[in-house]
Amino acid sequence: MPECPELHLAGRFINGACGALVFAGGVERSAVGRGPEVPFRSEAYGISAVARGKELRLTLSALDPAAGPPAQDLVFRFGMSGSFRLCPAAELPRHAHLRFLTRESPPRALCFVDPRRFGSWRLGDAWQPERGPCVVSEYQAFRENVLKNLEDRAFDKPICEVLLNQKYFNGIGNYLRAEILYRLKIPPFEKARTVLEALKEQEQERRKKDPSLTLSKKVKLRQENPDLLELCHSVPMEVIMAEKQLLDPEHPDNYSSFKNWLQCYLVPGMSSLRDRSGRTIWFQGEPGPLAPKGQRPRKAPRKKSPELKAEPEAPSPKVTRRAPKQRRRAAAKPPKEVKEEQEEKEVKEEQEEQAGRPRKGRARGRRTASAAPASPEVPQSVRRSRRASARRGTDPAV
Repeated sequence: MPECPELHLAGRFINGACGALVFAGGVERSAVGRGPEVPFRSEAYGISAVARGKELRLTLSALDPAAGPPAQDLVFRFGMSGSFRLCPAAELPRHAHLRFLTRESPPRALCFVDPRRFGSWRLGDAWQPERGPCVVSEYQAFRENVLKNLEDRAFDKPICEVLLNQKYFNGIGNYLRAEILYRLKIPPFEKARTVLEALKEQEQERRKKDPSLTLSKKVKLRQENPDLLELCHSVPMEVIMAEKQLLDPEHPDNYSSFKNWLQCYLVPGMSSLRDRSGRTIWFQGEPGPLAPKGQRPRKAPRKKSPELKAEPEAPSPKVTRRAPKQRRRAAAKPPKEVKEEQEEKEVKEEQEEQAGRPRKGRARGRRTASAAPASPEVPQSVRRSRRASARRGTDPAV
């Protein structure tokens, strides 16, 4: 999900790529875009951008204010996959939900692209009122807003969940919170108020000890030993100010450099848990006292070293035993048909037995036994006499 570095880089990209371009006509909107129609049309206008936290504001201004319409502002939220691209109008990318066309020939288009359609825009220049000061562009106001509101019930939650609260941490998202907590070795499920009240006390002690410190010395001390609120500003700035733009819309191949910059988020060997909002937090070490019960930390698998990788063995020939003919035939038929055939066979065998005929197929290959001649029936009195004689050892009278 785009976080404040992506929004600030998008604003820088728009101002740099579109600063000298002249746009003309109306604003085109796709049928499925999550935002209203833009009631702006001009024969010549320019576009500028400014970012604040997780929002970006575009301003459309006619080059001739006297003859053109009044300026139109739009505030964008990028959602999960929003971004801006500048491309030929004849080669629009998929999911380009809002398009601003240039006056040149052939024309180009500045597009708001959002494949997953969680992004949106609204008319007007107002930022969302429930969002606090930006961690990047309004750092001092952001710091004061957090420290003076520590009694808010929001700070009863784990620090990893509070860092996503845009009322206090406008611009921080999932990968930034993981990187910030990892650098300070703070357990993600430590109570937020416990962590931040310690910062408030440290700041008061610092002022008492050295009230005469110059601003440059204060900045140096903070750079050497940054606290959590300072990292909420400096870590996003690392992404924004990187020599090789890590999240440049025109150079998506730079994402490999961004992955190399990450120290904790999605890094092999790190642990992860889901917080109460369902978001995954990556960390190292113990999760903290407020960790959700019933979950066990999962670890990202480590990549195997290429030197230790064994050569694949030659596959051994696979030997398959030939099934009996009768089993093969049965397997080729559906179960219902096999069952019906078996029932018919049993009925037929029963009829053959009753008719006194030998059953076909069962006597094949067997030796037929000759029937013994029937012996005459011996009367019962004779049988008794024979048994008595056998006991006495004499021959019975016949």
